[in-house]
Amino acid sequence: MDLDPVLLSRIQFGFLISFHIIFPAFTIGLAAWLATIEGARLATGNALYRRVFDFWLPIFAVSFGMGVVTGIVMAFQFGTNWGVLSVKTGSIQGPLLGYEGFTAFMLEATFFGVMLLGRDRVSPRFYFFSCCMVSLGTMFSSFWILANNSWMQVPLGHTVVDGKIIPTDWMQIVLGPVQMVRWPHMLLAALLTTSMCVSATGAWYLLRRVHFDEGRMMLHWGLGLAAVLIPVQLFFGHLTGEYVLKHQPAKFAAIEARWKNEQPASEVLIAIPDEANERNLYAISVPKLGSFIASGNFTSAERGLESFPREDRPPVLIPFFAFRLMVGMGLVMLAVSWLGNLLRWRGKLESSRWFLWATFMSFPTGFIAILTGWYTAEIGRQPWVVYGLLRTKDAVTPSLTTSDVLTSLIVYVLVYWIFVSFGIYYIYKLLREGPRARTQATENVTGSRPLAVAARTDAASEGRSGGRP
Repeated sequence: MDLDPVLLSRIQFGFLISFHIIFPAFTIGLAAWLATIEGARLATGNALYRRVFDFWLPIFAVSFGMGVVTGIVMAFQFGTNWGVLSVKTGSIQGPLLGYEGFTAFMLEATFFGVMLLGRDRVSPRFYFFSCCMVSLGTMFSSFWILANNSWMQVPLGHTVVDGKIIPTDWMQIVLGPVQMVRWPHMLLAALLTTSMCVSATGAWYLLRRVHFDEGRMMLHWGLGLAAVLIPVQLFFGHLTGEYVLKHQPAKFAAIEARWKNEQPASEVLIAIPDEANERNLYAISVPKLGSFIASGNFTSAERGLESFPREDRPPVLIPFFAFRLMVGMGLVMLAVSWLGNLLRWRGKLESSRWFLWATFMSFPTGFIAILTGWYTAEIGRQPWVVYGLLRTKDAVTPSLTTSDVLTSLIVYVLVYWIFVSFGIYYIYKLLREGPRARTQATENVTGSRPLAVAARTDAASEGRSGGRP
């Protein structure tokens, strides 16, 4: 394998997006979680909600900051590594990224400061409003990024003038049918990622027999949300598969590791694709199921990779396994969330330590599903960077040399490992420490009632001593 600038630029982009995407995916769901908790606290006055909110807020802040930093670095590559892509598609991608900054970043930056520092400086209702605006900003950000990527997957609303791709219909570009399927799919993935992390954190505290009330709330709320969202996510996953079959049939064939045209088509459950000989080794397949999954009946003809010129075929190995890992993670989330709610209904959730362990171990399922889903979409799109319009090999900056990209890749790897390692370690310390009791001691303390903290402290001390002098 030759380490040419195109391959190295793809590896660099894949490395950076892998580190970046986990933070926005987590913070989109976590922002919504914080807004929900603050709304519940405002409605009920329950101090438990305040403790849980104050616990997750610094974790959100660290994750948000890491997402912003890694996202800025992502944008640099369009100028350094993908200059031809920027020149040919800048009139479309530039505005879309600009809209993200104008709507999402401004909204998040404006109200994020209120979330962090404004609890005692604004009214409770405005503070809740600020939480909602931050959550809305994270969702706006995902919308514009997915609009950009969806256009690259299935270009709509454009024309080509002098070799440059020019927009002609912004409604198709921004609100096209593919975007309206892919964006909800990504948004639900982010919410599920956070719900599984929250559930796992609650299960961890119950296993350690600490922070019982907070852990119980996290476990119940997280599993409840996941149980509701995962069937909806599976439905949007099916719709996503339909768009791939219609608009990117070569990618669909690669995901299925279908080498020959088949009627009816079998479904390969697991195998080792042998791309050199165009066959599957040790395949386990189900006859006719492939036709049903693709077209809704058991007799339809389905296209294999032999239908496409070799230069237009995507790699098979990574999309094949990545897709199955993504589906597998979805099924794990479905099993954990539904079983957890069954145990909750029977009153055995907190006492079933085997299930608490299963929930705790399932915390990375959302992250794995997002990463493998992204790999499936991006590697399966090859050899196109803008599907059907611009090949990846033709989008790289012409002046790049192998040494240029190799040097930048090594620097990125070293810096990211150090930067992200410190961030993740700090988040782990916050999770290990858990919710702090100091929040309960300062609940209802205002400028006109400063002695409330003393009353809370005295009451807590009396409770710990059992009322004895």
